[in-house]
Amino acid sequence: MSRIAICAPATPITREAADRVTALATAEFPGLELDFHEQCFAVEGHFAGPDSLRLSALLDCANDPGVDAVWFARGGYGSNRIAERAITGMSPAARDKAYLGFSDCGFVLAGLYKAGIGRPAHGPMAGGIMGPDGTGSVRRALGWFAGATDGLEPSLDDRPTVAFNLITLAALTGTPLMPDLTGHVVIVEEVAEHLYAIDRLFFHLASQLRGIAGMRLGMITAVPENDRPFGTEAEDIARHWCTSAGIPYLGRAQVGHDPANRIVPFGLAANAPRA
Repeated sequence: MSRIAICAPATPITREAADRVTALATAEFPGLELDFHEQCFAVEGHFAGPDSLRLSALLDCANDPGVDAVWFARGGYGSNRIAERAITGMSPAARDKAYLGFSDCGFVLAGLYKAGIGRPAHGPMAGGIMGPDGTGSVRRALGWFAGATDGLEPSLDDRPTVAFNLITLAALTGTPLMPDLTGHVVIVEEVAEHLYAIDRLFFHLASQLRGIAGMRLGMITAVPENDRPFGTEAEDIARHWCTSAGIPYLGRAQVGHDPANRIVPFGLAANAPRA
């Protein structure tokens, strides 16, 4: 039996969402035991409780020697406010776990990866159960926790790989949480940003990511309509800035804010033998 602890480093989920995820796991993944931290349901303004509560919940889950993996409940915004302190407060028990989430929780994943703690991975979160085809998304995550590999991003190869939301990765640059991505394939995705904002983010990242093995573009979803056409689509933007920076553009990836979101274990974890 593998025990999965769920906490919310950024924004909360509802008890209905937790009940749905638990019911799915009970019905289809009897080898998994889910433990939703009470903090997942706390609300203080935008956040799943104050910084102190979100930090303590993350450390509760990470430092519990009886927990095999930590699953982030939802993104939104807020994990950056606690990520550095969380990494500092993690005990040796935190190093034996998988960590799964994406979007804003990329701040925590980046810090874990830089510190060599556990096995961070970009992938569906528990709160996704409430979205369109949320069952499929959560089933993919639960399957990965149970040892399946069919939910992995198909383009993964023998090069170390990471995946981030564009805004999160841009905000990480220059901070103590930013890992060295030299020689990595970097997959980027984004949601609910104008194409001119996508272009601006690539402008910034192109100068920060020289030395990577290449870049893949994940899903760019829910692009708002601007007052005039930008004139260039997301993949053309990615190609332009990769060429400008001398970064190999490697094509697309099934990663992003979409029910089809695939799992990207950081580094070479996808090629490592599963326990």
